[in-house]
Amino acid sequence: MKQEVLFIILNEYADWESAFVAASFHSGLMPGSEIKYVVKTVAPTLDPVCSLGGFRTLPDYSFDNLPSDYAALVLIGGMQWQSPEAERVFPIVQNAFEKGKVIGGICNAASFLCAHGFLNNVKHTGNTLAVLKQWGGERYTNEDGYLEKQAVGDKNIVTANGTGYLEFTRELLLALKADTEEKIEAFYDFSKNGLVR
Repeated sequence: MKQEVLFIILNEYADWESAFVAASFHSGLMPGSEIKYVVKTVAPTLDPVCSLGGFRTLPDYSFDNLPSDYAALVLIGGMQWQSPEAERVFPIVQNAFEKGKVIGGICNAASFLCAHGFLNNVKHTGNTLAVLKQWGGERYTNEDGYLEKQAVGDKNIVTANGTGYLEFTRELLLALKADTEEKIEAFYDFSKNGLVR
């Protein structure tokens, strides 16, 4: 039975940051690949959520009815991660963290994780160290754990900057063992470089 990977999206979410990772989990890395996961979207309510690119997404779950059994929680970046709606995500992430679930955050969603202390004991990245310090303030105590990379996976936390969506995809696929490391690296190389050698 396929496990669910829950994607948390808010209005004005960055649709491009979810595209590769969602398709990789939901449809496999390549035709004929084993598919272990199914993607489900979670939003504040069951009302449609509109992305920065104008896509209207009808959520599978709201913050009030998401399942307790899932493989990972993926927070997609966007312009609303400092809103009152975003604050409702904190207990969801806290619950996932306490249960040892894989948690991913890209762009401003990584900054949200920082602001709530989830990056204080892991190596991580984001939209620059200065941005993380701004969002985290005194709650951010792990500047030494910051790495100037597109994406970083450490323990059960995966973070990426806003342009690191392919690297974010790779790190999440590896964290969830969606396929062999060799196939994940081959998928990443093809997606990043195409047929260019």
